[in-house]
Amino acid sequence: MLKEFKAFVMRGNVLDLAVAVIIGAAFSKIVTSLTDDILMPLIGKVFGGLDFSGYFLILSRDKVPAALAGSTDYAALKKAGVPLLGYGEFITQAVNFLIVAFIIFLIIKGVNKAMALTARQQAESAAAPAPDSAEVILLREIRDSLKARP
Repeated sequence: MLKEFKAFVMRGNVLDLAVAVIIGAAFSKIVTSLTDDILMPLIGKVFGGLDFSGYFLILSRDKVPAALAGSTDYAALKKAGVPLLGYGEFITQAVNFLIVAFIIFLIIKGVNKAMALTARQQAESAAAPAPDSAEVILLREIRDSLKARP
């Protein structure tokens, strides 16, 4: 059973998947930083200084602790266990998803284009026969001259 497990883990597909997950996690951190630190502040600036991450609705005012009664700090209210509807965070995550999806689309489009180009080049090289060598031409001439004899 250990040998079967080792054979399973050492297969190329499993290793490729493991590498993809690790790279995907690192890529996700980059995109999250891009969204949180660059894009969302720019979008907020364009729309008049809005901070999407702070947009929320308090679902139950009676669950808000007295110390946080007038607070608009989403993180503090969430940490205190106040039921919140954080639609600003949802908007941030939706933008994050769209960025990841678009980048993956561009990567796949580029790979498909490269693969199509490679396939086209292979088809062209296979379709065009190689020119005959000097020996083949000479042998054909000898054959034709022998056929021409009576």
